[in-house]
Amino acid sequence: MTDSDAPKGTALPLGIELPPGLRLISFDIDGTLEVGDPPGEIPLAAVHRAHELGFVVGSCSDRTVSTQKLMWDKHQVPMQFTVLKQQLPLVKAQFQAEYYVHIGDTDVDAWMAKDAGFDFLHVLEDRLWEFLRGHDIHDHQPIVK
Repeated sequence: MTDSDAPKGTALPLGIELPPGLRLISFDIDGTLEVGDPPGEIPLAAVHRAHELGFVVGSCSDRTVSTQKLMWDKHQVPMQFTVLKQQLPLVKAQFQAEYYVHIGDTDVDAWMAKDAGFDFLHVLEDRLWEFLRGHDIHDHQPIVK
């Protein structure tokens, strides 16, 4: 698939057209989100807030897609995509956005994100918390371990 073949303005599962200036956030789960195993620093409230602000929000994890979907359903978090880490390029092809970011906790997360053309934010870096506060997603101060 070439860039010119990539879907433009792809409809979300609910039939909502993507707005111009779209921003997309992909979250790793384990070691990144509070519901991960091990738990991470990012609370589900931040995921909900990103969704409320109009970000396309999804998860990209080592967990199976069905396991990810069950977790999101359990916590009543609407996700526009749930994929395995190596499928980030498919997410980029599906959603035409101005900005793509993957948030995770490992070198594999960073490598997969950069390979797919996403920015990468490590869950324990100050740059992540600056991003979250700067976009009014969350005002949490990271816990120093």
